[in-house]
Amino acid sequence: MSALRDYEVAAWAKQQSICGIDEAGRGPLAGPCVVCGVILKPNAETGTIDDSKKLSEKARNEAFELIQTISEKIIVRIVSIEEIDQYNIYRATQLANESIAEEAQADLVLTDAMPLTTGYEHLSLIKGDQRSISIACASIIAKVTRDRIMVEYDKLYPQYGFAKHKGYPTKAHYEAIEKYGVLPIHRQSFKLYKQVTLF
Repeated sequence: MSALRDYEVAAWAKQQSICGIDEAGRGPLAGPCVVCGVILKPNAETGTIDDSKKLSEKARNEAFELIQTISEKIIVRIVSIEEIDQYNIYRATQLANESIAEEAQADLVLTDAMPLTTGYEHLSLIKGDQRSISIACASIIAKVTRDRIMVEYDKLYPQYGFAKHKGYPTKAHYEAIEKYGVLPIHRQSFKLYKQVTLF
């Protein structure tokens, strides 16, 4: 038995449900953060699904489609740039986690290193996407959803290269900000200009 399924198998044996929650996009300079919760069908055949960071883009997209068919419930929250700037990225993400936990009404909630302040039965697992198949599935849905949003932004602002770097703080992204300026989709609470050392 894969250790990735241990939490789920134990819950299914007791006819309990688990909601795994993970997010994509806490680190970028631009675009939303996407938080997802997944409740898998009992004894779901998850195939070769793994943590989204370990999968190629093609494999992630295939897993995204598979997860739609093996899940009882998928809940997605798009954390806006305004929310990120208002609360800070950690708190905005935490609020989205808590909102998903409330809607899921699962017997147990598993998060990826995100303690919840609400009263829901939950475990905050370090490297949760490598320890729970539900979290791994949520990670994939969140990542693919966010990537697709950033590809759409690339069509609006082609000179910034969002389809490639997805808003993360790359050299090319910093250079685009310096050259073309800050966009409405940039997070004002983040450091948008790379520090230049003056000699």
